[in-house]
Order: sequence, then structure tokens, then C-alpha cells
Amino acid sequence: MNAAPKDVDRQRIDKWLWHARMVRTRTDAAALTSAGFVRVNGRRMTAAAHPVRVGDVVTLALDRSVRVLRVEGISGRRGGAPDARALYQDLTTGSGAGACTGLADPSKVLPSGRS
Repeated sequence: MNAAPKDVDRQRIDKWLWHARMVRTRTDAAALTSAGFVRVNGRRMTAAAHPVRVGDVVTLALDRSVRVLRVEGISGRRGGAPDARALYQDLTTGSGAGACTGLADPSKVLPSGRS
């Protein structure tokens, strides 16, 4: 992995999302951030230039899922998938995965008002 220079301890959120391969383009990352679908340490971000640092927790609301990631590294360039995975630790729990990805069995859901 091509690491960022040692004196750099932060990176723009749109660049980091793109380098971590959470989105296809940096423009998509900026649009997602501007629309309010990105949180850093629990605070909604609306500026693509907001910096992230190692240790920050990024919550990303995607089409059908929510990803919670801890920033583990900053990269100077966008590398391959193994390099991208080294930039974060996925903190997303499995408890809500069925609801987020559509894997829940609709026959198991009771109509409201019934127990």
C-alpha cells in the first residue's frame, strides 16, 4: 500500500471514502457527504472537505445498508481492494444486517398491534 507522507495525519472525507473503495468515484463520495449520508464520530457531515483521522468512526448510509467503519489508515492514492481494506475496520454488527440488506423473512414479521 502506498501510504500518505508521515506528516499527514488527516484526509478529506470524500478522498478517504474513495480510497477505501466505499464509492466508485470521488464525486459520488462528495455528493453522499453533501447530502448528509456520512457521519464522523456521530456528527453528520455536509462538507466533503471535512477531515478524518486514524481512530475516527465513520457511519455511511448506503442504498440498502449502513456501514460503521473505524479509520485505521490514510492513503496517498487509491489502491486495490486489499489496500483499501487496510484503511478501515468494519464495526457493523450482524444484528441489523437482515433489515438493512433485505435478508429478513417477511413471513416472520407480525402485523403491528399483534404480539
